Amino acid sequence: MRKCDSTRNAILEHATSMASQVGLTGLTIGNLAGDLELSKSGLFAHFDSKETLQIQVLEHAAASFVEQVVRPALKAPRGVPRLQAVFERWLIWDRGLPGGCVFAAAASELDDRPGPVRERLVELQRQWVEFLTTSFRKAIEAGHVAADADPAQYAQDLYGIMLGWHYYSRLLGDPAADRRARRAFDALLDAARPG
Repeated sequence: MRKCDSTRNAILEHATSMASQVGLTGLTIGNLAGDLELSKSGLFAHFDSKETLQIQVLEHAAASFVEQVVRPALKAPRGVPRLQAVFERWLIWDRGLPGGCVFAAAASELDDRPGPVRERLVELQRQWVEFLTTSFRKAIEAGHVAADADPAQYAQDLYGIMLGWHYYSRLLGDPAADRRARRAFDALLDAARPG
């Protein structure tokens, strides 16, 4: 890795951590430069605008998510074991950022703000939902869930559990959030099983 790539990666790592706490709209080249004790002009060499910085933070977070959640989950056998791995890895990933999931926070921030940052977030979230949907289809093919189960409904319900966990764990600080999320996940799978 070249030095400039390494520097850029370190900046994006810090920016992603900051965005998890202050949101994408709260992340600016100025406050990032101050936090890193770098010049604004030095950061402008890497990101020519706040919008570029925000999109790059989303890209960085997505790459991290793939490495920490998707790739490890793909090592589990197809079907229910993989769905369980995805769920557990997501909980671990969310805890790895000081303010929690960047995507969950950005969804609230950007849901009614048109523009390139929102468009990229929507693309990334559609890819994630499609991954969940495909994983559930594989569970149908493996015979782990009923053949007439609706993969798109499953993906929406699972994501709802994940976002609910985020809210109860992060915002409310509910110590029972993990237990309840796992119970809801198990109930979702049980409802989909054949017979």
